[in-house]
Amino acid sequence: MAKKISILDIAKALGVSPTTVSFVLNGRAKEKRISERLEEQVLKYVNEIGYKPNSLARSLRTGKTNTIGLVVESISNTFFSNIARAIEDIAYANGYRILYSSTENSIERTRAILQMFADRQVDGYIISPPEGVEAEIQRLVEGKKPVVLFDRMIDKLGLDSVSINNEFSAYNATKVFLGNGYKLIACVTLDSRQQQMKDREEGYVKALEDSALSPIVYKADFDISDDDFKNGFSSFLTQHAGIDAILFTTNYLAIKGLRHLRNMGYKVGETFGLIAFDEHDLFELHQPPITVIAQPIEEIAQKLIALLLDRLGTDRILEPQHLVLPTTLQLRASSNKNLFR
Repeated sequence: MAKKISILDIAKALGVSPTTVSFVLNGRAKEKRISERLEEQVLKYVNEIGYKPNSLARSLRTGKTNTIGLVVESISNTFFSNIARAIEDIAYANGYRILYSSTENSIERTRAILQMFADRQVDGYIISPPEGVEAEIQRLVEGKKPVVLFDRMIDKLGLDSVSINNEFSAYNATKVFLGNGYKLIACVTLDSRQQQMKDREEGYVKALEDSALSPIVYKADFDISDDDFKNGFSSFLTQHAGIDAILFTTNYLAIKGLRHLRNMGYKVGETFGLIAFDEHDLFELHQPPITVIAQPIEEIAQKLIALLLDRLGTDRILEPQHLVLPTTLQLRASSNKNLFR
């Protein structure tokens, strides 16, 4: 069996001290005033011999694992999966790996995930939190672990956050319906106290109130089954005969809605308007294509990882940043019945 190469072996071969090799491998060459020439020499030799540092030993020595815990609602949702992929690419380029998991909006599951990440000693967290986990996140902060929130906020914790202008986005989308001649505009949303859901509903309501119209809202449970959604949604449409447009506040609610609207004989676009929050491949392929409120995925990911890396790179206490990004309304045929005349 070949002898495992150590830092001492590398140092001896290059005629430098083991400490110098260690500083280079841990990315501290500039901090320790090691010349670029020597840094390149060490890295080139390490690459040539295929040396792989012991990550456990290094984490014990430096107190860092170079891992980040990413906690999302559902990694199967295209919004969260695209965010995760973009974050992973940026993190990897900066020497970090991503561990991610889905909460499925469950408090118990979220607590278990955060404990698992704590056991693995991740260096920091990017979290899209469900309701009810404020105490667990506060404990992370008290343990000197940087935390950045996104998609939904917990204002009282005063943490870094990245979100979008949910209220204006829903307001603007509803105004598009009104401008295209729709009169009985409904909103299908989640029965949730999460701020982003409340803001989306509020934007819709304000747009209608500005036009002296009354809101028509259907709220579904997060984990509602297809059958229960079908029954509840069908009853809602029956009770509010004449609805001619719907704003769906999530892409998965819109997908459920499209399926049942078709089965009930509604002609999306031609006689019935539809706008969905968050892009999905299905929406562009659908006939007619579906208008969406698109979130800036790449920018959200860049801001999230930049905030966290800033915190990981300093021991100073920094003022929390709350970044609110604009969305883009991708106008397609589903929100303009005039195109079918």
